Amino acid sequence: MKSEGASLSPVVDELMLLVSRSHCVPGGERDVEVALREALENAVFHGNRGDPTKQVYIGCRCEPGKGLSIVVRDQGEGFDLGAVQHLTDVTTTDLGSEHGIPLMRQLMDEVYYELGGRELHMRKRSDPRKDPAF
Repeated sequence: MKSEGASLSPVVDELMLLVSRSHCVPGGERDVEVALREALENAVFHGNRGDPTKQVYIGCRCEPGKGLSIVVRDQGEGFDLGAVQHLTDVTTTDLGSEHGIPLMRQLMDEVYYELGGRELHMRKRSDPRKDPAF
């Protein structure tokens, strides 16, 4: 997608329609939508710094009865992963723009970064009590 704020809602809406139709996370669609929107906002505004010449890449895998896997990659410079590992409390008011990472961690079953913070991986299991490997 283009690294523009105006691209966020149409992309999220389209992807969530596919997620809903796939029934890969029944009852968890709202959590996925909020986490996805936060991930894309972070990629556009923090990763790519709102540069409209850059892109945000999104990959999604839905497996009915097992869950959902999403990858979001930006073309930014990345960030210090150690600086955000401590962020876990979404109720803290002094986090400023850093509330998104703990929110994604709360809503999804697995959240981690690769490529120096330029690539985010999130998973939501259909049933969190099941084996996390899917």
